[in-house]
Amino acid sequence: MIRTPLRPLARILEARANGENPDAIEHQNRRIRHEQMRDRDRNRAEGRLLVLGVFFFCAFAVVGARMGLLAVSDPVEPRAHAPGSVIANTRADIVDRNGNILATNLDTHALYAQPPHMVDREGAARKLAKIFPDLNEERLIKDFTGKRKFLWVKKKISPEQMQAVHDIGDPGLLFAPRDMRLYPNGKLAAHIMGGASFGREGVRAAEVIGVAGAEKYFDDYLRDPANAGKPLELSLDLSVQAASERVLDGGMKLMNAKGATSILMDAHTGEVISVVSLPSFDPNNRPRPAVEGDASDSPLFNRSVQGVYELGSTFKIFAAAQAMELGLVNASTMINTAGPMKVGGHRIGEFHNKNYGTISVSQIIEKSSNRGTGRLALMIGKERQQEFLRSLGLFDKSSFEIIEASGSTPLLPSRYTDLSAVTISYGHGISTTAMHLAAGYAAIANGGRAVKPTLLKQNGPVMGDRVMRADVAAASREMLRSVVVGEDGTASFGEVPGYFVAGKTGTADKPKPRGGYYKDKTITTFASMFPAHDPRYVLVVTLDEPVETSSGKPRRTAGWTAVPIAAEMIRRVAPLLGMRPAIEPAEVAGITLTSSN
Repeated sequence: MIRTPLRPLARILEARANGENPDAIEHQNRRIRHEQMRDRDRNRAEGRLLVLGVFFFCAFAVVGARMGLLAVSDPVEPRAHAPGSVIANTRADIVDRNGNILATNLDTHALYAQPPHMVDREGAARKLAKIFPDLNEERLIKDFTGKRKFLWVKKKISPEQMQAVHDIGDPGLLFAPRDMRLYPNGKLAAHIMGGASFGREGVRAAEVIGVAGAEKYFDDYLRDPANAGKPLELSLDLSVQAASERVLDGGMKLMNAKGATSILMDAHTGEVISVVSLPSFDPNNRPRPAVEGDASDSPLFNRSVQGVYELGSTFKIFAAAQAMELGLVNASTMINTAGPMKVGGHRIGEFHNKNYGTISVSQIIEKSSNRGTGRLALMIGKERQQEFLRSLGLFDKSSFEIIEASGSTPLLPSRYTDLSAVTISYGHGISTTAMHLAAGYAAIANGGRAVKPTLLKQNGPVMGDRVMRADVAAASREMLRSVVVGEDGTASFGEVPGYFVAGKTGTADKPKPRGGYYKDKTITTFASMFPAHDPRYVLVVTLDEPVETSSGKPRRTAGWTAVPIAAEMIRRVAPLLGMRPAIEPAEVAGITLTSSN
């Protein structure tokens, strides 16, 4: 940079020649130089302030944009990181309709080993085998002394076991935090809960996934971090479920049955208040699936939705209801049920070869006449019968929200003939689940509207399409009531004083795995509703291979096996449902008041 001299010689000489003071020139140049330096420093400072202002503006813009993005985005819970993956470390609780916990999470730990860091490998293996008796000491020694650098020892350990491992004091034994799924009620509602297990695993976290039941069906909801504080609310009532399981378990043992299931459903919403399948299991220690033999022998088999059976005479009320809906008959119409009766070359008989003669439609249901419902089916026709049963949901797999229900597709005849229509009218030739049957009876109970079984709590009635008129449903309920209280009813053991049970029994021979039927093995069912004059609930009880032997003579019909169990269940759960015993409404006698004058 070229600097201007403070005392330029040319100007000094000129000033002296003119008699001026040369010092004034120096003062003027010094002032100009200072002004230039001042302007230069000011420009530099202003430039720095401008850069700093731009920096702060950008910083505040970034912070503001991030705050705006967070304000409009969905909340996301923190996730635990594991090498090579991101694992969601949360799962929502499951509660019953009253908020009682059915499934929750428990903080626990897993135990793993890093053999290169272990001090006494063989000694640690021996001590671990004492803490965990299910571990093989020789196998642990082989793993610890081999070339492995990492291995899981136990995927879940208790606090007491964790402290015992701590006391070993080996630096190569380490703990990994875990979120374990806990079912505090043990076996209660086990088939609905299903169970959970670990999916992706890392040292710092493990993913809990559903493996069966509602845990698997609602897995996406339960695993969503946004729902960690919002439990899944089911329609089950824990108290009613406990009472139902206790009664059914005792009844199954008393009737020497191989298995049993019961379903209690709200007739107006389709909510399943309790569902039991026996034998059961503990989802905290879920057994392994059976790889051979009959699947129904496994405690994992859910009989309420996986047990696809012929349910016998419980279907007869559907034939009577449809015939009345079509205007073909009414409850008092007389039908000739006398034999012989042949359809498609096959003889249609009655239980114990009885002959009821000419009886009313109501008596057909009360006495459970096969020929009576068979003749009603012929009047209806096979096409119209299929349409009606389909409207009740009896031809499709159940919509019940557990993963096992996906295999509940009913078994139908390959060729739907007149013979098929007749046999299906009394519950043979078609195989469904107890859940299907409960939904069908709910339509009769609620006045004629189809319902879909649901495991989720509803806020009010959820009615489907109308499948029968209200007066037809009422007449059907009166027929079912006569089955319980009528002189010839097949469910005389089903009456519960104050609760007015209506229902229908069904006894079907059990099919063999390779075709045909057992002669001494049955599936017995009692499908009921209560109170009969204004039903609120439907109860279905089904027993697999029951035998009642109190008289010394084996009795395998539903009237002797399923009916008493259902009655006891109603007696136990009705008060839990808030129902008080009442007096059954009766028709008012036609009395005319006259004056005595």
